[in-house]
Amino acid sequence: MYEVGERHQGWSRARVNAPLRAVLLAVFTLLFFSISSDDAHADLRLCNKTDSQVGVAIGYKDKSDWVTEGWWNLASNSCETLVPGSLVSRYYYIYAVDYDQFGEWGGRAFMCTREKEFTIRGIEDCVARGFERTGFFEIDTGEQSSWTVQLTEPVQQGTGGR
Repeated sequence: MYEVGERHQGWSRARVNAPLRAVLLAVFTLLFFSISSDDAHADLRLCNKTDSQVGVAIGYKDKSDWVTEGWWNLASNSCETLVPGSLVSRYYYIYAVDYDQFGEWGGRAFMCTREKEFTIRGIEDCVARGFERTGFFEIDTGEQSSWTVQLTEPVQQGTGGR
């Protein structure tokens, strides 16, 4: 151990000149952003490309069962991560409602939902279990580690939508 005021040999901050500090800072900054950007791309994201606020629910198969979760509320022209990290399933299912225009994005894959925030295990007997039976549309990620879904204006009532 060194006593206060004692001089010793070795590396000190005073010996590192300003240009070397700048280079080291640049290298660490570049390394940090490259690691951060890789993590930011490994997830399932949903972007609301409409002028309305949208509510989103997701369905997926975990290790043992089907799970549905909701609601993510997305402002117009914004994005949200629904599944963080690398995707482990090939198929995900989305249901979304347009709160302002009353449209929806749905499909033929029926799963359980409810009006308030939820995580529901299982997709059978939704109504008997006190949930709503809702049609989700399928996303085939092709086994990619990340995927982004973009919602555009939904099909309105009377033009083939429901």
